[in-house]
Amino acid sequence: GGGAMEAAAKGGFVLSNLAEVVERVFGFLPTKALLRAACVCRLWRECARRFLRARQRVAWVSALEPGPADGHALVRALARELEQVHVLPQTVLYIADAETFSGHEEWHEQKKARKRNSRETAIALEKLLPKRCQVLGLVTPGVVVTPMGSSSNQPLEIEEGEAGFALLFPKIDGVKIHTFHFSKDVKNRVFDESKFAEAGLKNNPDLRVVLLFGYNSWKSGATRFLHQIVNPLNEKSIILAGGQVESFTSLISENNSVQPGDACGVVGLAFSGPQIQSATVLLDQDVADERTAEAAMQRLKSANIPEQNTIGFMFACVGRGYRHYKTKRNMEADAFRKFFPNVPLFGFFGHGEIGCDRIVTGNFVLRECNDIKDDLLHGYTTVMTLIHLGSTK
Repeated sequence: GGGAMEAAAKGGFVLSNLAEVVERVFGFLPTKALLRAACVCRLWRECARRFLRARQRVAWVSALEPGPADGHALVRALARELEQVHVLPQTVLYIADAETFSGHEEWHEQKKARKRNSRETAIALEKLLPKRCQVLGLVTPGVVVTPMGSSSNQPLEIEEGEAGFALLFPKIDGVKIHTFHFSKDVKNRVFDESKFAEAGLKNNPDLRVVLLFGYNSWKSGATRFLHQIVNPLNEKSIILAGGQVESFTSLISENNSVQPGDACGVVGLAFSGPQIQSATVLLDQDVADERTAEAAMQRLKSANIPEQNTIGFMFACVGRGYRHYKTKRNMEADAFRKFFPNVPLFGFFGHGEIGCDRIVTGNFVLRECNDIKDDLLHGYTTVMTLIHLGSTK
């Protein structure tokens, strides 16, 4: 008994005084365990902070298995997996399928109940995330997701059924990610472009990529309003990509709040930082077989974007997928994986697409595939985008 007590005392001394030993142990702990350990003493707090600052790789949680009807699979997956992730999320983008996220009620007969269920699900997700975390949540007719475990896992096009994902962005040195929201003002037909500067989308020399998502596109004036947002941003120094979603359910940041459900507008994520590299290609209506889909991926590959610490996004029309490719499923996601076997792919099937062929390299030179100013709004197309967030430590 005396020997055990002496050994415990020595162990306590080591873990209270030797930072190199503490850090060796902390390297095995997920983020939530690290945060709990940081409350023990000053040494542990400093070691935990150093570890959290060093963990700068993007993580994600995928939900592919439907479960009980009382909650969405993404809520259950996030509650389970956040105990194991090794990053501290600063920004989160989550996307879930519209039907099961919003409940199973009929749209016309149970409109209020459907909205209530959507909000309840969104609140359940938000409660799982850090309080000071930026959260952007979208609901779409279909989801494109890479299963958890490895970036080399096969991405899946989930056009029907319960599915979703949450991208967890930690604080990354040299990279700033922020959310924004522009809602249509029914009293003013002209958009106040000073709001771009407030959102960091103007007079920002480090701005590299803007992901744009229009919502309630069926509303009168919604398309015109989207043009008012997209056209001023259609500059040669910025990659623009995204699409029209069913709705947005979460938009948490210091300057944003959810608007009434009958409003229309644009939400999004802006990526700033000199180390960011990005490229995007447009698969138009004529891309309808494996050969032409792979030719588009070859164009994206020719951008020579580094694949380490890179995320792929796929924004496709609900009219594409297996219906467009004559019942062959997962065509575009498979083509992407063939050329980018170690880049995870995320996205959705929506009601319209935003993007074109563009490349932004590390020295901030953008190359367009033609000399004509691109029209960025499309239908019945797919936009594929790469975002490289810089080399990892």
